[in-house]
Amino acid sequence: MDNRMWLVYAVLAGLCWGTYVPFVQQGIQGLGRNPLGNFLCVGIAYFVVAVLFPIAMFMAGERTPDWNAYGITFATLAGVMGALGALCVIYANRAAGLSDYKLYIAPIIFAMAPLLNTLISLVWHPSRVTGAFHFGLKTPHWTLYLGILLTGLGAALVLYSKELSERPVPAPQTSGPRTGGPQTAAPQTAQASPPTQPDTRIEVRRDSH
Repeated sequence: MDNRMWLVYAVLAGLCWGTYVPFVQQGIQGLGRNPLGNFLCVGIAYFVVAVLFPIAMFMAGERTPDWNAYGITFATLAGVMGALGALCVIYANRAAGLSDYKLYIAPIIFAMAPLLNTLISLVWHPSRVTGAFHFGLKTPHWTLYLGILLTGLGAALVLYSKELSERPVPAPQTSGPRTGGPQTAAPQTAQASPPTQPDTRIEVRRDSH
């Protein structure tokens, strides 16, 4: 039976990172819209989880790593990229403020990140044996390229939906008299004329003669 724990941890990472941006938004609001205070709290959490937890595991008997310059360099660069990304997320949420822009921050980040990660992993294959600058194109199944296109399309749709939501709503048109075209007169109902009374004066004159 294949080991499926990699999938379990991948799903857990998605759950954690999926709630990261909403928590950052609420932290900024609670700290008076101060991004550095929010970043400090994130750094403390990183220290507890990423520093104290490994030390405790090493003390509990976990195998210690093979410390070397190659591994330390790339592991540190990964931490720098993660910290800078967290800082950019915090500043993006502060710049969005209370507007609806904060709705588009996470989709853009989590659509661009796996796309860039996949493209880099296709051509860059470093190792301690071949060195850091070992490149070569691996040809995966064609469905991977389809997934890349769909991911890019999803990010484009997110940005397009933002543009659509910002379009002004057209004012309702009021019905009024039309200025052009032939005018048709409203039909008028014919009114019956009152019956004419006979002129009795002529009859009186005839009788007098």
